Amino acid sequence: MTGKFIVFEGPDRGGKSTQANLLRKALQEAGYSVVLTREPGGTPVAEGIRKILLDPANHVSPRAELLLYEASRAQHTEEKIIPALADGKIVICERYTMSSCAYQGYGRGIDMELVNTANNIATNGLQPDLTLVFLMSDKYFLKRGEYLFSDRLELEKDEFRNKMREGYKQLVKKTPNAVLIDADNTVEEIHAKVLAYLKEYKIT
Repeated sequence: MTGKFIVFEGPDRGGKSTQANLLRKALQEAGYSVVLTREPGGTPVAEGIRKILLDPANHVSPRAELLLYEASRAQHTEEKIIPALADGKIVICERYTMSSCAYQGYGRGIDMELVNTANNIATNGLQPDLTLVFLMSDKYFLKRGEYLFSDRLELEKDEFRNKMREGYKQLVKKTPNAVLIDADNTVEEIHAKVLAYLKEYKIT
């Protein structure tokens, strides 16, 4: 594959969507062909699964949750991500396999070997060229939540969120081509950091 695969990771409300859109605009203005997508979602089938997963009215068991995410990911990877990379495009994806490790592994307590196996099956071994992990102080999560609709995962208790956040910190340390970004900074400061990491990791 000739394209580059960039993943934006981290807990909800950390500014991933804002930064992903800023990066897409910057790359397009620089002449790159860019695909911006998200998980769960990105294709009609995967978006249908997303509605099930995030609807606060649904009770989804931890194992079913993991498998639904992986089904969405498998469809998304095969239908959208791999073809775009094969065409030489830069793919920016909000969330990918690290999310399952953080949420279903650390957060839900599912055995990490099982999560990794499911991830590998869903992605056929595809790995990001760069993973940017956005972590912010918990006070900002609560503050931003006052103005946003909360989905099923965002409504989880503090214990779950703390396990998931700690999971991200540990995952950054042991994941190739993954970096941590302080999401407490301003939008402009974070965007500059993102662009700097793209150069450092030879994406641009």
